[in-house]
Amino acid sequence: MVTSRSRPLIALDCDGVLLDFHLGYAGAWERAFGQAPVERDPLAYWPIDRWAVERLTPERRPLFRAAFDEHFWTTLPPIAGALDACHRLHDAGFDLVCVSALDLEFEAARLRNLRNCGFPIERVIATGNHEGERSPKADAIEMLNPIAFVDDYILYMRGLPSQVHTALVMRAPNGSPNVGPDLAFAKSTHDDLAGFADHWLKRRARG
Repeated sequence: MVTSRSRPLIALDCDGVLLDFHLGYAGAWERAFGQAPVERDPLAYWPIDRWAVERLTPERRPLFRAAFDEHFWTTLPPIAGALDACHRLHDAGFDLVCVSALDLEFEAARLRNLRNCGFPIERVIATGNHEGERSPKADAIEMLNPIAFVDDYILYMRGLPSQVHTALVMRAPNGSPNVGPDLAFAKSTHDDLAGFADHWLKRRARG
């Protein structure tokens, strides 16, 4: 059930919108294998393509997975401009909530990460991740009923309520999945969260 609230709500993805998963990935690689990876393509969408890292054998994969622990999910750095964008939206009268395709066990760690960075966000909803025709975030967005939802992955906009403004962050074009007919799921596109904030606040000013 959707409860009444005095401030309109905007839902935000985390990795690639608020926090820099790519830099976190490089740090996890260094913790797992003792050497920081060299950047190969700064415009790569996926971290495995951005960094000059090897394809891991089945024997080495558990070492890397173990680095994605509580420490990892509590210490990701903000994306440039994201913190200021959130404060501008919050100061303009919007409440912000993070909806992340993250395992539930790290939901509290993600909130601590955001709060420690200074984001004006008091709630994280971890939806888990699964393949399918409907976004794993769709149930959370339907429950929250925000006026807008910002994500950097077009497939997470599948099956969302039609009244929600879906805003796609078009970061890192090389190898991006944000192409083709699926782009119809996005009602607006932006370079980053700062670009969305500019767009949304101008739209609001125009009434």
